[in-house]
Amino acid sequence: MKLTKMTALAATTALCAPMAMASDMANEMTIVSWGGAYQESQLKAYVEPYLEMHPDLKVIWDESSAEATAKMRAMTEAGNVTWDLVDAVASDAMRMCDEGLIAEIDHDAVLAAAPDGTSASDDFGDLLVSDCFVPQIVYSTTFGYRMDLVGDTAPSSICDVFDLAAYPGKRALQKRPIDNMEWALYCDGVAKDEIYDVLGTDEGVDRALAKLDSIKDQVVWWTAGAETPQLLADGEVVMGSTFNGRLFSAIAEQNQPIDMLWDMQSFDLDGWVVPADLPEDRKARVMDFLKFATDTQRLADQAKFISYGPARASSAPLVGQHAILGIDMAPHMPTDPANAGNVHVYDYEWWADNRDDLDAKFQAWLAK
Repeated sequence: MKLTKMTALAATTALCAPMAMASDMANEMTIVSWGGAYQESQLKAYVEPYLEMHPDLKVIWDESSAEATAKMRAMTEAGNVTWDLVDAVASDAMRMCDEGLIAEIDHDAVLAAAPDGTSASDDFGDLLVSDCFVPQIVYSTTFGYRMDLVGDTAPSSICDVFDLAAYPGKRALQKRPIDNMEWALYCDGVAKDEIYDVLGTDEGVDRALAKLDSIKDQVVWWTAGAETPQLLADGEVVMGSTFNGRLFSAIAEQNQPIDMLWDMQSFDLDGWVVPADLPEDRKARVMDFLKFATDTQRLADQAKFISYGPARASSAPLVGQHAILGIDMAPHMPTDPANAGNVHVYDYEWWADNRDDLDAKFQAWLAK
């Protein structure tokens, strides 16, 4: 549930003060992200330009974003939070916010306005799904497949993933219930607008797992976004889910014999969260970096390196060509009309409310 702005204002008084002087900021910052091509895009678009202005700063990368909620819980309980800035999906940010693990942020006080003066909150708009969350990108989880391993007819439907007769071979799926459960129900005949109603029942959960059972012995489970592109490149799987930007990197930058299956791609949001109760010098450094890294130009710059849509409305017109390849990036975005004919709209709040329960049931099913 989105927290009230009044609550956020009360909780972020310290963050609304003028930015600290450089001498008051920590000279080391640990950023948690996802590794691979995505983290490289953050390095190029945000971190390297920031380090040019702050050469004495040391940035440490941690690639644990997939486990952000569990690790934040453990560090907070131990009273030893070593992270400074965490890249998280929207539903995880909502969970951590509800549990008090991350700080609430007054977006208009902390973040840069758009070049025309539009406030940050208006520029991000509906993507501000939590007062603890600063959106960065719109991305999708979708499927890639080996063009030389799928026969004469390439897969065109998400349900081809469940068709072992037409497309024999291993599949790669993320080791979590999100997306897998929705795809399973959809391919078992549930209408898109009824998926979460069905999944909210014990019978619906059983139905989704039964559908996944039909391919379970042909699944390679992944936890890091870079795994599926590598599995596809090595020919270890015929098709596999991952984030669309990882597939773009494999196809456009590495020239792998891979193509994309956009049907029922799952739209999601990714952005920054700040651990609660950071020491003042670390908080000052993080907030200074956050203002820089989420301004209009920086979010547009990230799209030069990976095919994720910037979360600011003012950034979209600035998206141009790939920084190295020189190709137009717009057609490679998940939001391009040619790619968005049948989209699954991920329900952040539903998963924030139900994730722990579904995680437990999914892990129990995996262990069978």
